[in-house]
Amino acid sequence: MIAATMRGYRVGWLRRDVVAGLMLVAIAVPEQMATAGLAGAPAVAGLYAFVAGSVLFALLGRHPQLSVGADSTIAPVMAIGVGGVATVGTPGYAHLLAVLALLVGGLVVAVGLLRLGWISQFLSTPVVTGVLAGIAAQILVHQLPAVLGVPGGGTTTIGRVRAIAAQLGHVTGWAVGIALGVLAIIVLTERVDRRIPGALIGVVGSILVVFGFGLASHGVAVVGAIDTGMPSFGLASASLADVRALVGPALTVAFICVVQSAATERGSGTAARGSESFNRDLVAVGAGSLASGLTGSFAVNASPPRTEVVVSSGGRSQAGSLVAAGLVVVLLATATQSLEYLPRAALGAILVFVASRLLRVGEFRSILRFDRLEFVLAIITALAVALVGIEQGVLVAMLLSLADRTWRAARPRDAVLGREPGTEHWIPSDVGQPVEQVPGVLVYLPYAPLWYGNAEFIAVRLRAVLDATTPPVHAFVLDANGISDIDYTGARMLGELATELRHRGVTMGVARSSHLVHHDLKHAGLVDAIGPERIYATVDQAVDDLTGPPSRPADDDRPERPATGR
Repeated sequence: MIAATMRGYRVGWLRRDVVAGLMLVAIAVPEQMATAGLAGAPAVAGLYAFVAGSVLFALLGRHPQLSVGADSTIAPVMAIGVGGVATVGTPGYAHLLAVLALLVGGLVVAVGLLRLGWISQFLSTPVVTGVLAGIAAQILVHQLPAVLGVPGGGTTTIGRVRAIAAQLGHVTGWAVGIALGVLAIIVLTERVDRRIPGALIGVVGSILVVFGFGLASHGVAVVGAIDTGMPSFGLASASLADVRALVGPALTVAFICVVQSAATERGSGTAARGSESFNRDLVAVGAGSLASGLTGSFAVNASPPRTEVVVSSGGRSQAGSLVAAGLVVVLLATATQSLEYLPRAALGAILVFVASRLLRVGEFRSILRFDRLEFVLAIITALAVALVGIEQGVLVAMLLSLADRTWRAARPRDAVLGREPGTEHWIPSDVGQPVEQVPGVLVYLPYAPLWYGNAEFIAVRLRAVLDATTPPVHAFVLDANGISDIDYTGARMLGELATELRHRGVTMGVARSSHLVHHDLKHAGLVDAIGPERIYATVDQAVDDLTGPPSRPADDDRPERPATGR
């Protein structure tokens, strides 16, 4: 199953793939170098990571247009994780970055091989939006010193902001001008045609300005000398204690890789290809991190913006990524000296633009319009990531997602049903359509499985509806159409309810239960307790049988409507 995306390749695709490769490399080179700085690694390490990720995914992956390489989403996580063990810029830091890449690669490969790609759906979209917004804030704060031409400082987001504020009197005008110029070029080219490599144009222009005006001697920080040629391969050295310290960051980075890879594939416009293909793609993404770690670089990830470039350029296969990787190899072998005068302000500007793409204001507005609680969860997540840390923020996001879903499942919606006049259909009585109620009959529909988390809530809710219904209820129908399953606690609640209703003189029936719910009812002894003859195929059958014909009230003799569901 090697090079699955190249099977059935057509010669007519070659031109499109070459164009896609050219577009991809034009955007990837400056972005990968900037992302390397975000991870605390030399700029050239980003290019190594791009080559490793692109080649391994082309060989092992199945998605035809996915672009894999250094990624600004996981770069800050890696920098923080490794920065807690070693000092940025030291050989030990570089070694641990490579070790972290191996750990992340192994974890992502394991997720793919064990077919655990479904965990990518473990975070809700609002929480993922908050995570990305928090990462955007972190990137912005990290890059402001480069953009302003100041040293920066601090170890936390608030500490960095304070350090920048204290240094505003020492801002380098040339650095700010270069950053604003690069940003302007990127924004303008994006508006004209997203396929125009604005970042590359800005980088080339900034190099010419720095070299032509000798700005390196006027306080403008530059990348400096870059090693030429390809890296050496081998395992980085690290102590067992350092490896243990990286397990937490590795788990976080691996989880983000899985989530972002899934989101990138879903957003690429390619038709869904099934969980098996996605798990295979995870193996390929993880293998890219393993190869990158063996080159002394850092972990790689699927990239939404670069994948979009390949798709919009008409790329049909991973041949486009191979073209881009080949061109980067040529650059590494022959032209890295030309990057010596690349100003860090330009790379900072590129990352600021990347951060702006991660801050999805429109998505926040949509979430707010849909549900205020989910909007609050997104904001809390963003603040946690931005102010506390990405690793901690992702943990908060997972807990918030679980808490939100658990709370909703424990407080399910329900409905009291009424008969649609002139028909045998029973519909919720609070949907704005006319319904008729049968005197003394309550038809109740819960929209949830009955489990230990909501059993007591549903029992209390049902008692309140029974007490509020007039005239008094003498027949109760549980519409099981919205129930997917029943656990032991839920079954026990139904048994107690049946006993209570019997003491109150209320006859109980169950309608529209699936074969799975019927199995649960039978296994719990509830079919015998309620009566096999009171398990009905439809609500109308249940009402007619429990009340006896005729059950339809006259138009001028309809009872008062009972309390409706939430």
